[in-house]
Amino acid sequence: MSKQDGRGRQFSPDPIDDAAATIMHLDMDAFFASVELLERPDLVGLPVIVGGRGGRSVVTAATYEARKYGVNSAMPMSVALRRCPNAVVLEPHFERYRHFSEVVMGLCGDVTPLVEPLSIDEAFLDVAGARRLLGTPWEIGTELRRRVYAETGLHCSIGVAATKFIAKLASSRAKPDGLLVIPLAETLGFLHPLPISALWGVGSKTEEQLERLGLRTVGDLANTPLTSLTKMLGAAAGQKLLDLSWARDARVVTLGREEKSVGHEVTFEYDVTDPATIRRELLRMSDQVAVRLRKAGMVGRTVVLKLRFGDFTTITRSRKLEEHTDLGRRIYDEVVEIYELVGRPDSRIRLVGVRMEQLSFAADAALGLWETDEGWREAEQAIDAVAERFGRGFILPAALVTKPNERG
Repeated sequence: MSKQDGRGRQFSPDPIDDAAATIMHLDMDAFFASVELLERPDLVGLPVIVGGRGGRSVVTAATYEARKYGVNSAMPMSVALRRCPNAVVLEPHFERYRHFSEVVMGLCGDVTPLVEPLSIDEAFLDVAGARRLLGTPWEIGTELRRRVYAETGLHCSIGVAATKFIAKLASSRAKPDGLLVIPLAETLGFLHPLPISALWGVGSKTEEQLERLGLRTVGDLANTPLTSLTKMLGAAAGQKLLDLSWARDARVVTLGREEKSVGHEVTFEYDVTDPATIRRELLRMSDQVAVRLRKAGMVGRTVVLKLRFGDFTTITRSRKLEEHTDLGRRIYDEVVEIYELVGRPDSRIRLVGVRMEQLSFAADAALGLWETDEGWREAEQAIDAVAERFGRGFILPAALVTKPNERG
C-alpha cells in the first residue's frame, strides 16, 4: 500500500458524517520529493527521484510519475534508473523536510490537541472533540488539507475511520491529494475486497504463503478458521491477522508520545581516515542496535548516523525506512548509504554512532517487506539463540573478525 503510484485511488467527493468515524490519518504525498519540487517547479509533472547517484545509493523518495515506472523508496538507484532512465535525480535536503514537517504538525495541532506523530510526514488525529466547533470529520479533513497546501505548497492525503488501522488504509487508498471517509457501517465492505497485503504484517513471504492456500483478499482471510491460520503463521500472528481482517483495533490516539531511540556510538583512540574501518564500526554498531531492539520487542523506522570529525564538527543524518525493522543488516545497509552520501571519505573521523528512532512494538508494526529480509531474519535469530547460550561474542559477522595484522 505504501508504494502506490496513484492508480486505484478512492476518495470521498461529497460530505459524509458518521459519529463513530473520528480517527484521522494524515500522510504527506511523496513528501521528500514534493519538498524538493518547491525549489524546482520546472520539474513538476516529470519523473523525479530523490537520492544519491553513487553506486550503492538507494532511492530516498520518488514522485508519482516515477512510481508509475516501478520506482519505490529503498530501491537501489541503479535499478530505479534502469526502470526509469529519463528520471531527474535530486539530492536530499533533510533540513527542509524537518521544517515543513513542523509546519504541518502545527496545523494538525490547530485542529485538535490529540495528535500522534508517527514519522516526519504522517500523524494520527482524534477529532471527536473538534466536531462541535469545526464540523464533521469530512469538513475538518477538507479544511486541513486546504490549509496544508496554502501554507506549504504541499499536498497531503487523509483517511478517516473509526480505528487507526482503517484510517491509515483509507489515507493510502486516497493518495495522492485525496480524502477518504469510511463510515463504521461500511468498514468491512471497504476492507474485505482489498488484497491480502493490505494487512499490517503481511510481507512478501507471508503473502506467498497465504496465496498458496487461495487467500488473496482480506475477506478470504477473514473467513478462514483461526486454527488454520495459527498452524501456518503461529498463534500470535494468526490471531493478529484475523483481528485486523475484521477491523478489530482497540488502539487510541496517544497524546504526548515520547520519542524513543536505541543507539550506540564509539570514540576512536585516534582519528580514523580509512572508510573500511568506519564501515566495519557501522556494521558492529548496527548489529548491537538490532540486538537491543529484538530483546526489547521493538522495531524502528528511522536510521540515524552521527559523525564527529577531527575538528570536533559533529553532524547527524537520518533516513526514514519504507517499513520498520529490527534487522542489523537492514540498519547497516541504510547507515552505510548515509555515510557515503556525506561525501567526506578522506576526513579524519573522531566519533561514529548509529541510532534507530521512531520505535514501535514489533507486534504492532509491519515487517519484512524487502525481498532479502527473510533470510537475514532467520540468520540473525539463529545468532540470537547461540548468543543466549554461549554469549554474544561467540558468533560474529565475518567482517568483524579482526585480522592478526590489524589494530584492535
